Amino acid sequence: MKYLVLSLLACSCIAAQAEDTSATASDEPKLGWSTTAELGAITTSGNTKGTSVTGKIDSSHEMEHWSNEYSLSAFYKRDETTTDDGNTLIQTSAERYAASAKGGYRLDSDSARLFIYGSHIDDRFGAYTEYSTVAIGYGDQIFKTKDMSLDGEIGPGYARGKTDAGEQENGLLVRSAATFRWQLSDNARFKQTVALEYGEDNKRTVAESSLTSKLNGRLQMKAAFSVQNDSKVPVGKQKTDTQTSLTLVYSF
Repeated sequence: MKYLVLSLLACSCIAAQAEDTSATASDEPKLGWSTTAELGAITTSGNTKGTSVTGKIDSSHEMEHWSNEYSLSAFYKRDETTTDDGNTLIQTSAERYAASAKGGYRLDSDSARLFIYGSHIDDRFGAYTEYSTVAIGYGDQIFKTKDMSLDGEIGPGYARGKTDAGEQENGLLVRSAATFRWQLSDNARFKQTVALEYGEDNKRTVAESSLTSKLNGRLQMKAAFSVQNDSKVPVGKQKTDTQTSLTLVYSF
């Protein structure tokens, strides 16, 4: 499944290149990439020692007919403890990598589009150590005001996962997602994303609430809270994982 996701990413890039070469400068809006990179790290010492690092890269490519999105993220946490006999024990307690790509083809409407989406997650300590999704469907803007907007999408798909117990799961699903944006001021904005993958074996919900404040022209500070819930998990694993992060974001 991970190779299928990578193939989708490659196809989206090829489609973007084809769009660039076939369009003319006179009838096409300005093309280009928009990318943000964020990084956060916490180190503790004293009675409790440890290091956690989180990072993410989001990139989008807007064209006349195509609107493509790409995302890479990672989270790593290491704990250092001292045993009763005085020895130092270093353990990795979290290690997660995720990649996704989405290509959207604009229809006659300014906001309506057909999309193809693919994602893959490796989570060493999660209920699912591997989880991949592929989906196609329709998306549109539900409403938009001067400061707020809400986008939604829905479509059928296929998921394949490997649980912490080593069991393989796969099957058809329905994927729906929504993104709410609120420009609070010239320097601050709120964003809420929700995605639901409803399959026969597992129902996965992923949501993130974030508040971003601009520090200067390109540098921003972001506070975020994310939740992931799986309806079916192996014995001994929690159904819900949460993460609170504070990161610096650079736009280019």
